[in-house]
Amino acid sequence: MDMLKAWLVEQGLSTEHSGLVAALAVSVAVLLLSAIAYYITRTIGLRFLRAATSRTRTTWDDALVECKVFSRVSHIVPAVIIYQAAPRVLADYPDLAGSVRTATFVYMALVGMIVLDALLNAFLHVYRTYEISKRIHIQALIQVVKILIHFFGGIGILAILLGKSPVVFFSGLGALGAVLMLIFKDSILGFVAGIQLMSYDMVRRGDWIEMPSHKADGDVMDVSLTTVKVQNWDKTITTIPTYALVSQSFKNWRGMSESGGRRIKRSIHIDMNSVKFCDTEMLERFKKIQFITAYVDQSVKDVQEFNRENKVDESMLINGRNLTNIGTFRAYLVAYLRNHPMINQEMTFLVRQLQPTEGGLPIEIYVFSKDQAWANYEAIQADIFDHVLAIVPEFDLRLFQNPTGADLRLLGAGRA
Repeated sequence: MDMLKAWLVEQGLSTEHSGLVAALAVSVAVLLLSAIAYYITRTIGLRFLRAATSRTRTTWDDALVECKVFSRVSHIVPAVIIYQAAPRVLADYPDLAGSVRTATFVYMALVGMIVLDALLNAFLHVYRTYEISKRIHIQALIQVVKILIHFFGGIGILAILLGKSPVVFFSGLGALGAVLMLIFKDSILGFVAGIQLMSYDMVRRGDWIEMPSHKADGDVMDVSLTTVKVQNWDKTITTIPTYALVSQSFKNWRGMSESGGRRIKRSIHIDMNSVKFCDTEMLERFKKIQFITAYVDQSVKDVQEFNRENKVDESMLINGRNLTNIGTFRAYLVAYLRNHPMINQEMTFLVRQLQPTEGGLPIEIYVFSKDQAWANYEAIQADIFDHVLAIVPEFDLRLFQNPTGADLRLLGAGRA
């Protein structure tokens, strides 16, 4: 600066004007230097860092690049140059130099806040690559940390601009406590709910949850400080307040996913007028069904032995013990499902009668399929009941259903 001033004086400028012109010239030079430094850092430096991180096997450096940590750090470089040069360039204008340094420091503080924000994003990105992230979700905690960083950073910047100690601002927060609690109500409730969800392992990313009160039925995409995003099966997105998962009921299907099977619970209705005892012709026909050949042979022997020991009058089927077509049908269903390759034999396995109603006698199948994928599960269930519905007449049984238009037309044709 002194050399430039002296040269300008030699060129005929006054001492006062030479100082101003020198300050302007050097200020422009500093700004150009800052722009060049920013360009070099932003282009060449970042390009070198991206190339270097792409060659490493670690994931954290890739996360830093993807979350733009280095890109945001590059904004500090020109600010540091201006901050350091201001006292020297504007030595003759101390007030202006102080204002420039203050503005530059505030800018660096803001950049520092967004860099910390990006670092937290990178940490969360790396954390989600680990299996534990599905069990312990920390996004709500990360968001709380971000809020605290921006809050305290804002207080610090305000204190710098007003030239007061940050303690002055914190001492007045007590009076604003009620207002702050009202403003950050959802965040506070979400943070507390997030801790409960994490502590009790109620919801994880990837869980299938069902919450009819919010019309949510699908996979959990994200658990944040204030909301839980659920992608429904129709690919729509439902947003649920985090605290609603604690205060209201919902169904989590994770237990099914981890059990190794998916429940098949469905019944068919048998016309009770078609239920009857088995006669000799029926038994001979049933013996030809491979799944129950052994069952029929053994059951006939047991029935004959019981009736013989108890001297039962077998001239009437109502006396003693006899096989029924509905009982034999249930035995067939058990044998068929026991031999089905896609049924989990280690889990609950039931073929049972339910309470008879005006809609007939329900025969319920309660088993678990090995394949839990929705499409495969539905295909397995459909194949089973396709077969069940087709073989019902083989046992001299009839399915029950309410009369249709076709039934009424047949009835009318019969009368005619």
